[in-house]
Amino acid sequence: MIFQQLFDRTSSTFTYLMAEKPGGEAVIIDPVFDHVDIYLSLLKRLNLKLVKAVDTHVHADHVTGLGALRDHTRCVTVMGEQSGVDVVSMRIRDNETITAGGIGLTAMYTPGHTDDSYCFLYQDRVFTGDTLLIGGTGRTDFQNGDSRAAYDSLFNKLLKLDDDTLVYPAHDYNGNTVTTIGYERACNPRLQVGSAGEYADLMANLRLDDPRMMDVAIPANRSIGRTLNRFVNPGEEISAEKCLREYEASDLIFVDLREDAERCRDGAIPGSIHIAYNQFDEQLKPSGALPRLLKDHQGRVVLYCAFGERSALVLQSAREAGFQGLRHMTGGLAAWLRAGGKVESPE
Repeated sequence: MIFQQLFDRTSSTFTYLMAEKPGGEAVIIDPVFDHVDIYLSLLKRLNLKLVKAVDTHVHADHVTGLGALRDHTRCVTVMGEQSGVDVVSMRIRDNETITAGGIGLTAMYTPGHTDDSYCFLYQDRVFTGDTLLIGGTGRTDFQNGDSRAAYDSLFNKLLKLDDDTLVYPAHDYNGNTVTTIGYERACNPRLQVGSAGEYADLMANLRLDDPRMMDVAIPANRSIGRTLNRFVNPGEEISAEKCLREYEASDLIFVDLREDAERCRDGAIPGSIHIAYNQFDEQLKPSGALPRLLKDHQGRVVLYCAFGERSALVLQSAREAGFQGLRHMTGGLAAWLRAGGKVESPE
């Protein structure tokens, strides 16, 4: 397995890059915008294809690299479903799995530091974001933080893991790089409490200064979809409301770009053709499904995904391959449901 721990000195942020093998698919956790060029260089050197970029929560101390990595690599951006970010490709729930090649990260919803905080478990290690730090825990005094929720996330979720589980946090300010669940249970001063109330009292008396970049980072990190419009030309967008009217009046062909797990969880527009986002380049070839679809249904093929990010990216890929006449549904399946559209369980 390839495992790289990278560090941003300005915000003391750790970023993690993982892949099963050189030449394979990779996932990155908590990327920092200022280091996107470094990540891209590392991916190239290791001959890796970045397929997922994950943030553990909306960060307040640095600008995320999710949007820039998406724009450079067309990777799928991932956050928890509680996140208030405008557009991410995939919103995950507690106990769901994020896959990248042979890597499978199990999501653990761990609110408290923020209301959208997640940790991710992979075999012998857990990526704890700001929920559990080395010798500390994440503050709970902004972004809908909740000390009692943090206590539950720590004591009833993370500390239930095996003692020798490696802990890789999103930050460290003292030169540490890794710890274990057992060590933190025994030695972390913030975990030496007997109740949620005692933990809440401890956190209420920290009196910490706000993160230096908070006023810049939080608004920027909630707006990573702002550059998506550069992938879409005039006439290539169609609203969910218009899709619903045309679908009921004619024979639009919907192409669903989501993964199997998303389709099973949330359903699909009735009659959709499924071409997963990570398979779409193959379907652009002369022997693929897209040339046949466009030949038979020119102007009636509509791409959709969960929230409109993947479909916008596919438009650019199709255009670069010489295909015209595709449209994408803005807002994805979420917008379709808000407009009153129906879904069915896929076969």
